[in-house]
Amino acid sequence: MLRIRKAVLTGGGRATRLRPLTATINKHLIPLANKPMIFHAIDKVVEAGIKEIIINMNPGETSIRDAVGNGDRWGIHIEYFEQTGGPQGIAHVVKEAQTFIGDDPFIFYLSDNIILGNLHDLIRQYEEGDHDCVLALARVPDPRAFGVPIFDDAGRLIDVVEKPTEIISPFAVAGIYVYGPKIFFSTFDRIQKSARGEYEISSIHSELLKQGYRIGHREITGFWKDTGKPDDLIHANSLLLDQLSPSTFERHGTIDASAVINGNVHVGRGTVIGKNVRIQGPVMIGENCTLENCILLPHTTIGASSTIKQATIGASILFNQSSIDAAITIENSIIGEKARIHTRTQNAQRFILGDHTSLEV
Repeated sequence: MLRIRKAVLTGGGRATRLRPLTATINKHLIPLANKPMIFHAIDKVVEAGIKEIIINMNPGETSIRDAVGNGDRWGIHIEYFEQTGGPQGIAHVVKEAQTFIGDDPFIFYLSDNIILGNLHDLIRQYEEGDHDCVLALARVPDPRAFGVPIFDDAGRLIDVVEKPTEIISPFAVAGIYVYGPKIFFSTFDRIQKSARGEYEISSIHSELLKQGYRIGHREITGFWKDTGKPDDLIHANSLLLDQLSPSTFERHGTIDASAVINGNVHVGRGTVIGKNVRIQGPVMIGENCTLENCILLPHTTIGASSTIKQATIGASILFNQSSIDAAITIENSIIGEKARIHTRTQNAQRFILGDHTSLEV
């Protein structure tokens, strides 16, 4: 069996469920644990042995390429493409990458999926087993928003249905797929667009099964999250902070003697932690930030060049250059880039703010 050395990652789409955040930032660049979301996907596939990656971009948009670069950061090769005709479903993403993939096996990874485990078992099942394709599955309370695997009474996978109207399985297909040589592209030519006008990845898997291909599956036993809504981002951010190695949390910058810092806390270079600051980790603070007379509670990330004064902030994501100077408690919130909150109320608030927002309460 050929070793898998290539991967296709998603970097396009409009992420309407995350607006207004995604009105000014590509979803895959939203910071989780102070790192763009797509970086976590790249880390996973590189850890699994991938040497070449191709990423799709929205037509005319270069932000993904500008942020990720050519792969030197990871010691691999990365290239990019725009989908012909714009977004037409995720199966179409792979079809457009056919020249890059050639006749090689590959992994397809939806970059807005966050997992805490690794991909070794999934890839090993393909490389060492008797499979043409292997799907990652996740056990979820309600899988109706996903592709859903259907099993017969003997536990054999017999079909995959996209977004069923009823709960017919405890599993969702988790957005990570391994394909053997050539089978995807010959199958793509057999499927049609769905009622919503997209080439569905579930249609590929359903057709592969009809053709008699051997499709394996492996449950992701650790955490898996499709970050389709703001609460999903906040949850994923918290869990990523929890699983980071203590060595990740380095303290640079300048820290006032009066500051009280407990637990895993990362302080970026050039950051100034001033008087009367209390921080309880896990917390990540980016470079060139200023904190004074404030409290940071667990599972909070502060983007670079941000200013925090007076506020108490917990379980929240603040993008770069955000500014909060307010006697206010903020919990389970997302604050966009260059957003500004200035107020003196003592009431707890919750915000989902897009970039460049200015809020006076």
